Amino acid sequence: MSDWLLNNFGLSAAAQTKIAATCIVLLLLWAIRLVILRIVWGRTHDAKIRYRWQKSTVYISSALGLVLLLRIWFAAFKGIDVATFSGLFAAGIAISLKDILVNLAGWLFMIWRRPFSVGDRIQIGKHAGDVIDVRLFHFTLNEIGNWVNADQSTGRVIHIPNGQVLTEVIANYSEGFEYIWNEIPVMITFESDWEKAKQLLIDIVTRDSAETVKLAEESVRQSTRRFMIVYTTLTPTVYTSVAADGVVLTLRYLCQPRRRRVTEQVLWEDILRAFEKEEHIDLAYITRRGYNHLYEGKPALRAPLPPPDSRR
Repeated sequence: MSDWLLNNFGLSAAAQTKIAATCIVLLLLWAIRLVILRIVWGRTHDAKIRYRWQKSTVYISSALGLVLLLRIWFAAFKGIDVATFSGLFAAGIAISLKDILVNLAGWLFMIWRRPFSVGDRIQIGKHAGDVIDVRLFHFTLNEIGNWVNADQSTGRVIHIPNGQVLTEVIANYSEGFEYIWNEIPVMITFESDWEKAKQLLIDIVTRDSAETVKLAEESVRQSTRRFMIVYTTLTPTVYTSVAADGVVLTLRYLCQPRRRRVTEQVLWEDILRAFEKEEHIDLAYITRRGYNHLYEGKPALRAPLPPPDSRR
């Protein structure tokens, strides 16, 4: 076989030995990784743990394989000034592969500082979504928002270069405090009993978010170990304001990022049922009306009636 390879392909005995050693190294690393993953797969069904082991074994086996292959194929470079060679090589790489190196630096930043992990919901620049994969040169989002309301999935998968984590602002919905504040404005007419409406809304939002408040209190205690997050109160509330078309009662409450639309639906259904039973509360909408300043409004603010002779 050695003579056949030499005669037909011009491969010397040294080259054949290096090729054989390369194949053995690759097969061994592949087999070891496969065995490790099968053990992990057999012991856990947690998708996050499986994903981390899969990625970790890829990085470790790739780095180990690169080191071993360099020792096999470039043993002849031992006599060269390593520092000079490395400097020239690095300068050339930095110029020709700038974008790739920036993305690699972004990957190292994500591994070291962990601004987000797989499974987190984030927004980076104008893109928002759930992180579903992290690789050497890009990470992948399952997009939310855009033309879909309430931060629900659009179905699109977005690949973002890792270099953007060094230049763009990252908002993490899941890290630290695992809840977000959501607000629902409810507008009622000026003629409605706004005080009773406000009390009804307070009762509804307090009842529907009672369990979330308990979980959020524990989340705050956990997050203070890493961040200076201070909330004096986590209970829901209702704020009062006035708009052009009516009185605005704004519900403010805590919810999980992925359940914002569900909680809004539950609250709105309870609000509609409660307002339907009240004769003195009505939802407002854009209307046009005529106003006679002689007879309408508070008596003290009405315009004076003209003399009787002028009304003939």
